[in-house]
Amino acid sequence: MMISLLAAVLLSGAPDVVLRGTLTGEDNQTWRSIAFEVPAGTIRITVDFEYTARDEHTTIDLGVLGPDGFRGVDGFRGWSGGNKHSFTISATDATPSYLAGPLQPGTWSLLLGIPNIRSATRAEYTANIRFAGYSDPALRTGPGWYRGDLHMHTAHSDGSCPSRREKQRVPCPLFLTAKAASERGLDFIAITDHNTTSQANDIRELQPYFDDLLMIPGREITTFHGHANLFGTVAPIDFRVGSPEVPDWNALLAQIEHSGGAISINHPVRPSGEQCMGCGWTPPGDVDYGRFQAIEVVNGQDADTPFSGIPFWEHLLDRGYKLTALGGSDNHDPQRNDSGGIGTPTTVIYAEELSEGALIAAIRRGRVFIDVAGTRDRAIDVTARADGHMAYMGETLQLQRGARVRFTGSVSNVPGGAVEVVIDGRRASVVRNSYINSGSYSFEFTWRADGERHWLRVAARDGSGHLALVGNPIYVAAPAVRPSQPGAHPAAPTADLARTH
Repeated sequence: MMISLLAAVLLSGAPDVVLRGTLTGEDNQTWRSIAFEVPAGTIRITVDFEYTARDEHTTIDLGVLGPDGFRGVDGFRGWSGGNKHSFTISATDATPSYLAGPLQPGTWSLLLGIPNIRSATRAEYTANIRFAGYSDPALRTGPGWYRGDLHMHTAHSDGSCPSRREKQRVPCPLFLTAKAASERGLDFIAITDHNTTSQANDIRELQPYFDDLLMIPGREITTFHGHANLFGTVAPIDFRVGSPEVPDWNALLAQIEHSGGAISINHPVRPSGEQCMGCGWTPPGDVDYGRFQAIEVVNGQDADTPFSGIPFWEHLLDRGYKLTALGGSDNHDPQRNDSGGIGTPTTVIYAEELSEGALIAAIRRGRVFIDVAGTRDRAIDVTARADGHMAYMGETLQLQRGARVRFTGSVSNVPGGAVEVVIDGRRASVVRNSYINSGSYSFEFTWRADGERHWLRVAARDGSGHLALVGNPIYVAAPAVRPSQPGAHPAAPTADLARTH
């Protein structure tokens, strides 16, 4: 079901402030100012405004004033008239008609204009005001596989494209990125400009028009020792790794953890130097990889090259970290149609709905695969069953030694290719016939648990041997020992995983 983005869906729970009032014919063509208090520390104001007697041609226009009213810097903050009944304002973004910027504590006012109310009419209005946050509605409801691109740049950083007349390279407007992604048939994109969230304001303007494409405000945290995409927050992040304020990546990760965002290491095996400072992953000292949620293992078309992030990812999987593999085009010009184009590769996510929150939650869970060529229909999925339990990609089966695990999977639209099973970083010949002889291919195999921790993932290669699909792991672990049992102690993770031979 499609939902209009002009009707904001507010976060669950009671509003922080409720303003109610009555208008009569005596208020026709007058102005009303309704005060409310904004507490210190507020990072967003969201207003949902409704009124009665519309069927009698009553019209109430809406705006908002900061503490200075019309007199000072923190005064007029927007006017939408009668075309919006919900809006949000923060330091980084605001609903079109309203001005983003710092939110000073103090007495704010809703500004009501009443261009028409009949003499005998009585209209009731209600304004629900929240300071905690704001949630856009889902573009599509219901669980399913959603296809998108999680890495791209626009005029808000170093994205560029030819100008219309002179064909000079100029900062490329976000509109062209959204248009290209929509025409590519993607369900979502993340706009990940370097160290900034200024793109969030443009996204608020464009999202109602692109009601077929969810746009997520992300950012590429760009340091001298590595890059990483951050999703799910527009909170300020001090990215100056190596400074006294942010001495190392662990200090940066602590900020991100506090913000509630999800973070993914980008293109970890890229060369780093004068041509691309910090593009490779070279953080000094130890890094707490348990604070990352994902790794970009395919950047553009590097899957079958020495710059592939897959070995880096597998090394961390071997060390016991559960990190979701993602892909991203790293597009800097939406008018490109070659291998660097938007949607190449495509990250495909099984989410409860097409919304920012649901996609980020799904990335954390890990039921995700990468369509390396960015087709519209290639797919892979795997499940594991044992002892009455089932796990999807990204999930863990806890099994006793000797338990038999039955893996089943499917691959779509890679005819002439082959399925590839990887257990703890090594290819395993466990599928009797790995050749994909049709557009719809199913496979299964069994595997015996040995009481140790393992990870298993499935990929598919096309008829030329090129990587076509990358699935995320299913994890196998020994059952946790209950500390309450006499003499028992919690099992500690080990640095090296046992191999299957």
